[in-house]
Amino acid sequence: MSVLDRFSLKGKIALVTGGAGMYGRQIATALAEAGARTLMASRNLEALSEFAEQLRRAGHEVEALRLDQGEEKSILSLRDEILGRRGRIDVLVNNAVSRPMKKGYADAAEAFAESMRVNATGLFLMTRAFGDAMAERGSGSIVNIGSIQGMIAPDPAIYEGTSMHGWYPDYFFHKGGMMNFTRFVASYYGAKGVRCNCLLPGGFRTDAQPETFVRQYSARTFLGRMANDTDLMGAVVFLASDASAYVTGANIPVDGGYTAK
Repeated sequence: MSVLDRFSLKGKIALVTGGAGMYGRQIATALAEAGARTLMASRNLEALSEFAEQLRRAGHEVEALRLDQGEEKSILSLRDEILGRRGRIDVLVNNAVSRPMKKGYADAAEAFAESMRVNATGLFLMTRAFGDAMAERGSGSIVNIGSIQGMIAPDPAIYEGTSMHGWYPDYFFHKGGMMNFTRFVASYYGAKGVRCNCLLPGGFRTDAQPETFVRQYSARTFLGRMANDTDLMGAVVFLASDASAYVTGANIPVDGGYTAK
């Protein structure tokens, strides 16, 4: 097998949660283009189905499924549906995220608890349900989509002159927890042939961001720019594929050098 063949996902079945969102679209596209039969799951089935159809028209095998990561019943139902129809799962990309704390640090305790229900408890339940299925077969790759905000504190300077801020305690809490949960899962499943790694993206450029913020954030990176809609693709395929067969328990920044500065 050549080194490029090791990056192929041909014949593998991959599931990405939150597939129609900011990162999900490029993750699902990358998995499909690498040859995986790609399943996307989220609460917004309508948007997901439209995107899945786009990928099918491009010649890829893609399917949209419903998932509410805040409900264990929904997670187990999705697992049973996939295993019943497909027989196995080879790759799980935990990308789904909920952002209920609209008021940031001043928000109510209920908003924080809701965030943890989906982003912490839901992540655990999702990983256990599909990780156990992978372990029974003796192989698999779990890729968590974290954030550099799991590594560092907010930098008020990048928000100066804008109405934006970074004071969202739930996000820093669960993204930081995701990093060590990645190590835990890698240890728990390692002897059974299942790997677990985490990607830590930096700031993603959107049209809604004021130019002042984009300029100040970009200056904070080595590469002088924010992330675009293809920057995660190669890293996801690497961790999902046999090219990373000896990589597990790793937390990998994909941030243009932001956290190295």
